[in-house]
Amino acid sequence: MSNSSSLTQFLLLAFADRRELQLLHFWLFLGISLAALLANGLILSAVACDQHLHTPMGFFLLNLSLTDLGSICTTVPKAMHNSLWDTTTISYKGCAAQVFCFFFFISTEFSLLTIMCYDRYVAICKPLHYGTLLGSRACAHMAAAAWAAGFLNALLHRANTFSLPLCQGNALGQFFCEIPHILKLSCSHSGYRREFGLLMVSACLLFSCFVFIVFSHVQIFRAVLRIPSEQGRHKAFSTCLPHLAVVSLFVSTAIFVYLKPPSISSPSLDLALSVLYSVVPPAVNPLIYSLRNQELRDALRKMMTGCFSVAITCLFFSVKCCDEESHGRSM
Repeated sequence: MSNSSSLTQFLLLAFADRRELQLLHFWLFLGISLAALLANGLILSAVACDQHLHTPMGFFLLNLSLTDLGSICTTVPKAMHNSLWDTTTISYKGCAAQVFCFFFFISTEFSLLTIMCYDRYVAICKPLHYGTLLGSRACAHMAAAAWAAGFLNALLHRANTFSLPLCQGNALGQFFCEIPHILKLSCSHSGYRREFGLLMVSACLLFSCFVFIVFSHVQIFRAVLRIPSEQGRHKAFSTCLPHLAVVSLFVSTAIFVYLKPPSISSPSLDLALSVLYSVVPPAVNPLIYSLRNQELRDALRKMMTGCFSVAITCLFFSVKCCDEESHGRSM
């Protein structure tokens, strides 16, 4: 038995005991993380470089890509490292940093998703007021509020969780440092109730944002059904329904993981649910929220064409220089 002052590291959950399965998990997570990094990196580059994307939605997409990159880089690299090197340890300070960064990026991301839903609601249901309600200053204030709320939420949870005395060992039943599994190691009932109260407040705020998102989508669907063009209705529904599906998956799994009773906990269930809300959304958000946008696709196509042209030009000149140099030597 040890207390938190003497703990130097935690033991994370191994994905598998067999070496072949550990390597399989490594390559799977590597593929997911590389796809997320590439997609979000392309979105950041396109929004930053193309003037046509300097709009409120483009600004929020840029912020969303930053949170996606941050959240997937917080949990996945350590899990990949442990699978590759057949270890399960993470330092105490590393665990505290992981809890803070994960809560920071996830909280900010959901706030941004709520703001983006509001953006679509105003654009479709109140188009005449769009310039007034979503001017450049209003967008900057909303984005700043999202980042500040995420930072405050992460700071409160990190400070309270790692102030608890831990006397139930150091083994966490999860592939990253997750607050419910850290609380299981606590021997302070008052601290446990305090952190559980903070989680309840966060869950209520999360659910309130979810209710707002659902209500906004209902209003959007009602407006879309009045569109005379069947193609326009199909485009709106094909955009909004995936948004709602991803948000519903995130909210349901996150709330269940953090508020479920310990009696229904199991390593395989906890692992599957945590992957669903921590790894899947950052990986699919670029496809759902960004790459389905026609303007963004056009900007990416233009950027890729320009990069390809520059690469061909550089290759041509390098070959030409080599030919001239070899010709000069032969003379």
